[in-house]
Amino acid sequence: MFKKSPKSPITILNQEEILTILGEDFECEGNIKSKSTARIEGKITGDIAIKKGVILGEKGIIKGNIETETAIIFGTVNGNIKVKHLEIKATGNINGDVKTENLIIEMGGKYNGKLDMKIGLEKQPETEYKKEPSFEVFKKTEKAS
Repeated sequence: MFKKSPKSPITILNQEEILTILGEDFECEGNIKSKSTARIEGKITGDIAIKKGVILGEKGIIKGNIETETAIIFGTVNGNIKVKHLEIKATGNINGDVKTENLIIEMGGKYNGKLDMKIGLEKQPETEYKKEPSFEVFKKTEKAS
């Protein structure tokens, strides 16, 4: 009778078992790579490549690039993000370019950078513009004798 609507990737990430938790007092200089979902509450200076997803807590700070499938940003990112699904929460702040397919920004969330959104793996259709004839207005002037 009633059909279940498919869950969004953000909802799925919220229900995912988080195997990696980096606490508030955690500070790291270097790149981080993982296959599972990670929650980051501390400060990381370096690039992050996490396959499933990243949840950046309110006090979390990342100075580097992020590449993952799904990201929920409560904290601050100073770097570029390449992700399929991105949600910037009200406390989130991103300073860098974002490449994503889906984007949600809550009221109060901040984003400064270039945004590149693609429709799946397909290339977006190019818009064709017709050249309209231009009209020039000429004003009649009298010669002085």
